[in-house]
Amino acid sequence: MHGFLSVLLAVNGLFVAAPSAVADGFATGTTGGVGGPTVVVDTTDELLEAIDTVGAMIIQVSGTIAITSKQGVRPNKTIVGLGSNATITGGGFDFYKSYNVIVRNLTFVDAEDDAVNVGQQSHHIWIDHNTFVRPVDGSIDVVRGSDFVTISWNHFAGTDKSMLIGHSDGASSTDVGHLRVSIHHNWFDGSRQRHPRVRFGEPVHVYNNWFDGNELYGVASTMNAGVLVEGNNFSGVPYPCFSTGGYADSGPGRLVQRNNVFSGSGPCQAGGSVAEPGAYYSYTLDPPANVPAIVQANAGAGRL
Repeated sequence: MHGFLSVLLAVNGLFVAAPSAVADGFATGTTGGVGGPTVVVDTTDELLEAIDTVGAMIIQVSGTIAITSKQGVRPNKTIVGLGSNATITGGGFDFYKSYNVIVRNLTFVDAEDDAVNVGQQSHHIWIDHNTFVRPVDGSIDVVRGSDFVTISWNHFAGTDKSMLIGHSDGASSTDVGHLRVSIHHNWFDGSRQRHPRVRFGEPVHVYNNWFDGNELYGVASTMNAGVLVEGNNFSGVPYPCFSTGGYADSGPGRLVQRNNVFSGSGPCQAGGSVAEPGAYYSYTLDPPANVPAIVQANAGAGRL
């Protein structure tokens, strides 16, 4: 089930998988700062020094820390919030040729740009159990040839541009064959668009998420991306999926949808074939009818 240490909980009389304590999906094998020292940071200077340290490190964030812009994170780090109110305000994290990093249990508020930017061939990044509030640009971007990323159990609280995979229609030379991302058990809570918007990546596996009142659209597959939309629950989403017609200025992509629930929502535009994520990792779907209850109870910061 969702990682090696999944347990079972009962929802509506059925047993479903609870959140895992280890990376799953495409980020399977990501260990972060395991083997390095553990430090507690509660000031801007302490946090910036820790994420810029060479070598493995577990960085525990205490309280609210203000940063500016997007700050680089070196490889082999775990950045995890202590308790239920660890907050990064004003800025976010940037991954430039970084790898083996875990970001968990943090609330990102009012980021000046993107809250989390996974770029420049970064790989094996796990973004889990965070809450995103009012970023000026995106909550999470996965761009510029990055690969093997899992985005799980996060709460996108009324965000606008929630998630971009592939930054430009002209980036085929760096992105084709990369941008493999698992997106599961996230709560897209009144967020407007990009859940995700994808260019070139294949497979992008969008499963067991709750799309809750998304004004513009749910998922967009463009520029020949291959996206599997599976076992999700769409509630009050007028345009759950774009694909074969393209989106905005981007050309069409491929999208397979199966075993989803659509409540008060329009049709999901689908077409073409997509590489199976199961060729890369094993997973078990929770019943899509139970996804809203599961996700609302477990997604976001403070729910580890």
